[in-house]
Amino acid sequence: MSEALSASALATLFIDARTHSAWRETPVSDAQLRDLYEMVRLGPTSANCSPGRLLFVTTPQAKARLKPALSSGNVEKTMQAPVTAIVAWDSEFYEALPTLFPYADARAWFTSSPAVAEETAFRNSSLQAGYLIMACRALGLDTGPMSGFDRAAVDAEFFSGTPWKSNLLINIGYGDSEKLHPRLPRLAFEDACAIV
Repeated sequence: MSEALSASALATLFIDARTHSAWRETPVSDAQLRDLYEMVRLGPTSANCSPGRLLFVTTPQAKARLKPALSSGNVEKTMQAPVTAIVAWDSEFYEALPTLFPYADARAWFTSSPAVAEETAFRNSSLQAGYLIMACRALGLDTGPMSGFDRAAVDAEFFSGTPWKSNLLINIGYGDSEKLHPRLPRLAFEDACAIV
């Protein structure tokens, strides 16, 4: 059994971590992005299906392509962030299952039901987005996840001719803590949980 994390580690991952909207100019390297993925890919998914795909938008030219698809409130923060990850899901993720899950004919579970395949891909890519946020925090980076964008426009601009489909966006970098708002309330256990 694993030991509980230290109070310092829990603070980094949860207690002191915040969603950032303002960013310092400190760059995020390609090597750091590779390190992030090395952790993200280890997180569990259904039958190890691993449908999440990440497009890291880093250049001014790529940001300009993304800008028209953003909700107005997300434009400035996204243009300022060193990296914006488009978290996508691969609608043909099951093609990798003979390698990723060799214990059964898992590919057939999804080729026989497009609805199940889509639900599985969307759910598990969302799970992998959570792993990305936690990996960023573990490596000293801040994040700003967003759902305010035109998915169809992003898919047409970045994923045309591919089986990838966008799920959400996550800005990544070194946040400007001086521009954080006070932490918003969270639901109490009694309001969000039940034990049966």
